[in-house]
Amino acid sequence: MVARELTEIKIPSELLPSDGRFGSGPSKIRASQIDALVSASTHLLGTSHRQAPVKNLVGSVREQLCQLFTLPESWQVLIGNGGASLFWDAATFGLIHKCSQHYVFGEFSSKFATAVQKAPHLSEPLIVEAPAGTVPIIETAQCSPVDTYCLTHNETSTGAMMNLLRPNQPADALVVVDATSAAGSIAWSTDEVDVYYFSPQKSFASEGGTWIALCSPKAVERIELIAKSKRWCPASLDLSIALENSKANQTYNTPSISTFVLLNNQLTWMLENGGLDWCISRTSISSKHLYGWAEIRKFAAPFVVNPEFRSPVVGTIDLIGVDANDVNAVLRANKIVDTDSYRKLGRNQLRVSMFPAVEPTDVQKLTACIDFIVEAIS
Repeated sequence: MVARELTEIKIPSELLPSDGRFGSGPSKIRASQIDALVSASTHLLGTSHRQAPVKNLVGSVREQLCQLFTLPESWQVLIGNGGASLFWDAATFGLIHKCSQHYVFGEFSSKFATAVQKAPHLSEPLIVEAPAGTVPIIETAQCSPVDTYCLTHNETSTGAMMNLLRPNQPADALVVVDATSAAGSIAWSTDEVDVYYFSPQKSFASEGGTWIALCSPKAVERIELIAKSKRWCPASLDLSIALENSKANQTYNTPSISTFVLLNNQLTWMLENGGLDWCISRTSISSKHLYGWAEIRKFAAPFVVNPEFRSPVVGTIDLIGVDANDVNAVLRANKIVDTDSYRKLGRNQLRVSMFPAVEPTDVQKLTACIDFIVEAIS
């Protein structure tokens, strides 16, 4: 069918979800978050981030993150500007001492490894790679004195999830985890991780441009040790400066205050409804439906073959005999947006976010809409 014909297909109103946003980041922002932003417009937005009102807001975010993840008192919540992409660069200066081992199974896990490869002060990183849609096995490094293991909890590009495990050796090695699309939706243990970092534009339904890193005492010790060395580091990437400022409930340079308003409201909503366990139950209901639906459709199949590694927050569904671009065109014409596959993956695929803010009933409605579209264009 031509594009015009596709966009003229009208999905019955009774099939449509209550909210058509299924993007994997930026994600759906709840209406009450927008209300909170409006409420903050006269006393927080446009004010100094060095003064008590904004510092109290940042402090609330840090405290609620500690509650959500049940962090030990010895852990620190670091916050900085620039997003998780900037944190990769910061980690090359302030977390990796000499050599790192990276587990790569998609676009985002590969980007951190690439950043380290380009850092002239670090050794060539060791890379353990698995094909897209699968997950590499976490193993102790055999041929080099690795001091930092770099994992990705959830590969946003492929919809594959890694179970976080600490390698046995060396005992003082850090385990650093990119949790951007996992944090707030998937369980993890502080026993297995030293740095759990993410941006708040996915499960936390906020905006990009901020990074958050939950750091163990061992990670803080590494940050302080490297800071005392003669290694040069730009101030904006210096994790020791971020640590000092975060303890004072502020960022090194001016942040997006609206980001913290949205994030703080989302954290309150999560905790009031039951915390991380409740969030996990929401994503579990949504993902079980999506994958179960795909498994019994002739025109669809989960891209991640092994159910153990299927993400509960980013579902990737291959389409068979149906053009995903056509399906997406009809969905978008009916105000259901951002179900496109990750562009560099290059598959005939739908990608559906199922973060806590996404109603499980809306995921069920989405699959009904896809059924309707496939029948209409076949």
